[in-house]
Amino acid sequence: MSAQSGRLTHALRHLREKWDIATETWNDPASRDFERTHIIPMEQTAKHAIIGMEKLSEILAKLRAQCKED
Repeated sequence: MSAQSGRLTHALRHLREKWDIATETWNDPASRDFERTHIIPMEQTAKHAIIGMEKLSEILAKLRAQCKED
């Protein structure tokens, strides 16, 4: 895992932990709407970004290795 994707993964985990704590006391239709319209899309976007960052990291590592061979 790259440092950047690791930081994003950590931030995403932290967001989910804090949100879970918040919903212990804020559990009504407004909180569920907030989760549906903000939290879940943010989590999905972050997960896609992490996957992209990992793929890019792999490609860059291969390119660096190839450059060292030449």
